[in-house]
Amino acid sequence: MPAEAPHLSPWPPVEQQEPPPTLADVQAAARVIGSAIQRTPTHLSRTLSALTGARVHVKFENHQFTASFKERGALNRLNALSDAQRIRGVIAMSAGNHAQGVAYHAKGMAVPAVIVMPEDTPFVKVQHTRAHGARVVLEGETVAESRQAAERIAEAEGLTLIHPYDDPLVIAGQGTVALEMLEDAPDLEILVAPVGGGGLLAGMAIAAKGMKPDIELIGVQSSQYPAAYNALRGLPRPTGAVTVAEGIAVKEPGSRTLPLLRRLVSDILLVDEPAIEAAINLYFTVEKTVAEGAGATPLAALLAEPERFKGRSVGLVLTGGNIDPRIMASVIMRGLVREGRIAHLSIQVNDRPGQLAKVATVIGEAGGNIVEVRHERLTADISVKSTDLRVILEARDHVHLTEILEALNRAGLPAYHRDFSS
Repeated sequence: MPAEAPHLSPWPPVEQQEPPPTLADVQAAARVIGSAIQRTPTHLSRTLSALTGARVHVKFENHQFTASFKERGALNRLNALSDAQRIRGVIAMSAGNHAQGVAYHAKGMAVPAVIVMPEDTPFVKVQHTRAHGARVVLEGETVAESRQAAERIAEAEGLTLIHPYDDPLVIAGQGTVALEMLEDAPDLEILVAPVGGGGLLAGMAIAAKGMKPDIELIGVQSSQYPAAYNALRGLPRPTGAVTVAEGIAVKEPGSRTLPLLRRLVSDILLVDEPAIEAAINLYFTVEKTVAEGAGATPLAALLAEPERFKGRSVGLVLTGGNIDPRIMASVIMRGLVREGRIAHLSIQVNDRPGQLAKVATVIGEAGGNIVEVRHERLTADISVKSTDLRVILEARDHVHLTEILEALNRAGLPAYHRDFSS
């Protein structure tokens, strides 16, 4: 009798409750969803490659009609409904992207849809979901609480629940992302994807390992919601803090996805909020594309641990582009502050006529541009005959900002940088 193959995953083995989806299931899903979803591009990014030392390929799933990969699993599951289920309708719980995927394709199939979303879901996602014809119910602070509401409504109204990640057909549908990536870039050695409930990474792992057994799969989570990271390592790290990556703000992975992650995934990495913001900014400035927080986490991980990926061919899944415009504006401005291109200065001057003009002249001659000025006369640690000028200005970078500060101090205008970037 041949020896059993060794367990190669770094995680302890776990019993799977039912046969998991296979490569054949993912390939079948690709045929089912066909031309109803976008065949999104996978492009080599020369700039990101130069920045990180890896050969970086980006899969632009934000090019889907609803700007997210979630359409794939939602459509695959909807196509499996019986005639009676189609007539009664479906229900889903989601922080936004699964909601839009279900609502959009349910409308195209004339299937009534109810979507339960957490109360703090970004308005843009709520608005888009309603625009696709779904009935939106805002209930619960988290997706887990929204799930309880969805199950209650499903039972009361006889609706079929379309789970965002813990469903074999949804997992298979999400796995089509990896099929396309390896068709477009067969030399990929590592695939990096966000992890919330684990449906995307599990589906991609099934497909990628089936096509190329030596390929490596890595998941990324916000350090504020390390659910899969905790589950795989048996750790008690807290979850539930506020994150810009609300699309993967899940308190526990799925019962179907977790065994697949244990068996097929090499590692789960955590990234903090500044790293996610930096990745959103980099996608915007380098690739000229919009990434929501969850969608930017793979790039954040690559930037945080470049040595891990250096010299290898890496595929990043840019999973979604549904970011609230106000959040996007804040991320951009905070990025400018971190780069030294927007700075807050505190300048102590005598409170008499002509001082503001002197400050403006020095800053202008140094090449800075004043955006805003405020006089703060109630600062307790300066003379009552002085004022603290709070100046917001534009500079080219940190070096230029230092030059402006030095010019002010040489002119007898004590100034320091009020650093809010950390």
